Amino acid sequence: MIRPRTLAGAALLAATAISLSACAVDAEPNPDIDAATATSLADFGSFEELEAAAKAEGQLNVIALPRDWANYGEIIDLFAERYPEITINEASPDASSAEEIQAAENLKGQDTAPDVFDLGLSVALSSTDYFAPYFVERWDDIPAELKHPDGLFWGDYGGYMAIGYDPDAVPAPESLDDLLGEEFRGKVAINGDPTQAGAAFAAVGMTTVQSGGDLDDFQAGIDFFAELNEVGNFVKIDPTPATVASGETPVVVDWDYLNSGYAADLEGQRNWEVVVLDGVGYAGYYNQAVNVDAPNPAAARLWMEFLYSPEVQNLWLKGGARPVLEAAMVEAGEIDEALYAALPEAPAETVVPTAEQSEAAAALLGEKWATAVQ
Repeated sequence: MIRPRTLAGAALLAATAISLSACAVDAEPNPDIDAATATSLADFGSFEELEAAAKAEGQLNVIALPRDWANYGEIIDLFAERYPEITINEASPDASSAEEIQAAENLKGQDTAPDVFDLGLSVALSSTDYFAPYFVERWDDIPAELKHPDGLFWGDYGGYMAIGYDPDAVPAPESLDDLLGEEFRGKVAINGDPTQAGAAFAAVGMTTVQSGGDLDDFQAGIDFFAELNEVGNFVKIDPTPATVASGETPVVVDWDYLNSGYAADLEGQRNWEVVVLDGVGYAGYYNQAVNVDAPNPAAARLWMEFLYSPEVQNLWLKGGARPVLEAAMVEAGEIDEALYAALPEAPAETVVPTAEQSEAAAALLGEKWATAVQ
């Protein structure tokens, strides 16, 4: 997960200067600033002027942010505490990445349209017409391979695909082949539809590389799920804390931080363990973007600066995810060392799909997934 990156000292100093420890002076909104066309903090003049513009709007519309996903609940609450003048409207927390874009299309021109997106890579790549370019202050600290060169979207937090399971219901899986066994009949779920949801897309990617394939061709992963479905082990229920607690989804292929979250949420109710299979690990990041038609464009940009502050990047760590600024924060001494040390050991070999591989995989899944698991 730790990828090469360039540390930009100027950006680091600027980010420190706009630390979310609160600003000393409340600025008045500048009527000459067009927040909808702002591509960086410089277009607002200062961080205080961005805050003033966002407070004047008074609203922030977010979508598809489950509170139990990578610590989003604490992050949203911190923003609300920091900016009580801005009401956060949380829509459709369990929506898929594709449904976020559909909501932007359906609600275009309305004050309830999403201001910001949190998207899996394949949907981000296919939806750039919906994004406004914006370069957060920590832009140079984001690895080049994890951001769109024109500022249309950029990685934020990520992890590894893992298998979460109830040890009282199934034996500990040590390989993909174990999931095909009779003990797993009607028990294995993934998080959504891989043609729409980033976590499910990654589940197919992980099974591809674990089956001996590579990211240039997801066919091996599709074939695995076809076999899993054929033997009756694939259960088509989107996992949630409720389905895990009830026993409906006793085995879940999902991001490590989400599976670890189930263990924490259900402590004392149900045993839940998490394993990253030996061999090649599959890693990925979710991406942030600003809606080009955001009804609250200043609040959208303030939210982005907030997410990329060291304080909030450490909150991803608290949720078990790996912040995209990880390497830069380690070098700058900004990382929460206790939380960082608590992360599970990374696989010896890790793959992350490129944009081209993601686009090809999305096309293949669109063509073959439904038939494979019908």
